Amino acid sequence: MLTISQKLSQQQRLSPQQIQYQKLLQLNNLALEQRIKTELEMNPLLVEEMELDTEQDEKEKESETETEVDAAEESDKAEEEFSLEDFMNDDELDHEKLNRSNDEEIFQPLAPQRKSLYEYLREQLMMLDLDENLYMLGEEIIGNLDADGYLKRDLAEIVQELELFEHVKIDLKDAENLLKRIQKFDPIGIASRSLQECLIVQLQEAKADDYYKYIAIKIIEDYYDEFSKRRFDIIKKKMKLTDDTLKEALDLIQKMNPKPGEGNVDIVEMNQVTPDFIVEKVNNMWIVTLNDKSMPSITIDQKYLEMFDANKRRKRSDRERETYKFLREKFESAKWFIACIQQRRDTLMKIMRAILELQYEFFEKGPKYLKPMIYKDIADMIGMDISTISRVVNGKYVQSPQGIHELKYFFSEGLSTDTGEEVSNKHIRERVKEIIESENKKAPYSDEKIAKMLQAEGIHVARRTIAKYREMLKIPVARLRKENM
Repeated sequence: MLTISQKLSQQQRLSPQQIQYQKLLQLNNLALEQRIKTELEMNPLLVEEMELDTEQDEKEKESETETEVDAAEESDKAEEEFSLEDFMNDDELDHEKLNRSNDEEIFQPLAPQRKSLYEYLREQLMMLDLDENLYMLGEEIIGNLDADGYLKRDLAEIVQELELFEHVKIDLKDAENLLKRIQKFDPIGIASRSLQECLIVQLQEAKADDYYKYIAIKIIEDYYDEFSKRRFDIIKKKMKLTDDTLKEALDLIQKMNPKPGEGNVDIVEMNQVTPDFIVEKVNNMWIVTLNDKSMPSITIDQKYLEMFDANKRRKRSDRERETYKFLREKFESAKWFIACIQQRRDTLMKIMRAILELQYEFFEKGPKYLKPMIYKDIADMIGMDISTISRVVNGKYVQSPQGIHELKYFFSEGLSTDTGEEVSNKHIRERVKEIIESENKKAPYSDEKIAKMLQAEGIHVARRTIAKYREMLKIPVARLRKENM
């Protein structure tokens, strides 16, 4: 029996402007500079402030001998600007100009404008409809690729680390599904865990005859050992293939790329990292500056607004109506773009200032004084979502007297000592490193011994936790550290 019923539910949908803001929020300053330049090319209503200054200087030179006429024109222009501002609504365009810091010091970026594979993959990740936890996992996967584009770390280990440090719980099945989606990003086969997996992913997506694709995949899936040892006669016999079919399948496999990340990963390592923030002490006060000196300062071109305003106030032909519609769309797009950039700037500064306040001792005294801090601490402090903190933190750097650090560096879980003081996991890791570096190489400390030494300092950690930190530091076990002298 069919029945009709009503159901009332609330759904949160992001507007195009909110989506644009979130995407801009994830870009570092170098990537944002390129994004602004692209928008300048796409939207004729946007113009660099510098260009407007140049045009104004030329006009002033031309009108030096016409002071009376110039004065009258300025009066008319003032009236016209008032009407335009009235039309545009002052509340909506408080940030018509994108103003930068008054600090005149220019920090020259040394990193190339070319996009790294990490950034390229992150952009593709942002296009997926993921919840916050899976997005964080995706970023961790991308951040752990080696120079050839392979994921050499165990996926379960990455999931466990997120759970340990960020309180993020992800089902391993969901993690595996996300990895498979990432492996189909461009370049195909990226984030594979082995050459066998890489070839299978590429073959599945290859544009080729379905029959030969099937044979090629079967060879890699079921006879990979024989394939890698070039025992093609065994493959031919076991699969009952003709010479031509085997050749076609092998030729297809040969066309696959065994190193999908080669030449792309870790471009940043070949250049000096350009920090997004600069934290410095001035007159005994800590100051945060957004390092956006090279950013184009953009505004809305007055000439087009005058055309827009003139077209708005009178009857229009069909062609003029099309022009008005075009200008209206570009005007709205330009207005939202400028507002999103300013909002991004305000958000970044709020988050960096909050980090400075909570990690004050780090900036004063160094890494040993890093405190436990999670995304929620910052989110609660400034009244923002944890997802916003995550977007800002990932891929952005700060320069301070303590060096250049990625913002993610400042976040870690903590443990309570016997005195009730909280110490961060990063501090414990640093302490493990110090203990191992000072040990007698003839009789290196076991993980159990290091755990007891830390317990004597009031820090209670299990042996398996020491083992985990040691592995993260890429330090071998005690028997392999032993030196025979």
